[in-house]
Amino acid sequence: MDYPHQAQHITLVITHRLQRDKQPDYERWLETIMPQAALFPGHLGVNVLRPVHGELTYTVLVRFDNLDNLYHWLNASERKVLVAELAELLVAPEHLEMRPGAAFWFTPATPASPARWKQYLVTLAVIFPSTNLVPWFWGHVLPASKGALWGHLLNDASVVALVVYLWMPAITRLLKNWLSPRA
Repeated sequence: MDYPHQAQHITLVITHRLQRDKQPDYERWLETIMPQAALFPGHLGVNVLRPVHGELTYTVLVRFDNLDNLYHWLNASERKVLVAELAELLVAPEHLEMRPGAAFWFTPATPASPARWKQYLVTLAVIFPSTNLVPWFWGHVLPASKGALWGHLLNDASVVALVVYLWMPAITRLLKNWLSPRA
C-alpha cells in the first residue's frame, strides 16, 4: 500500500500468529518493544488486541503522527533486533498493514469485523454523551464560545479528539469479546 508522505496520523497494524504455549514469552516481548517504540519521534500510542475465544492471533496497533516517523521506527535497528527474536514465537512472519487517518476503530481486531449494528451502538454510545457534554463544558469554561463559529470548531475538535484517542480505544478494548464475532 502506498500513501503520500503527508502530515496525517497513520496506524501500523501488525498481526502476529503465535505458536502454542508462547503467550507468556510474547507478552514479555511486547513489554520490551512497546516502550522502545514510544521513544521515537511522532509516536502517538500502542494498542494491543489480545486473542479471544482460544485463538492465538495478536493485533498490535502502533500509531504515529506521519508516515515518515513510522518509517523511521520500522527501519530502526532496535526494532529489527527485537523482530528477529519473534521467529521462535510465531507460526508465520508478522503481517504489516498501514492505515491512514482515523479510519481504524474496529478493524481488524479479528478476521471478521463486528456486526454493523454493534458498531452503530458503540459509536452512538460514545458520540451521544460527547456531543452533549463537550458543548456544556466549553459553554461554562468559555461562555463567549456559545453560538460562535470558533466555539463550534472547539466543540467539534474536542469531540473528535475524545472519540478517536480516548473513548473508542477504551470502549473497543472493554467490549472486545462482545464485538468479536464468534467462530
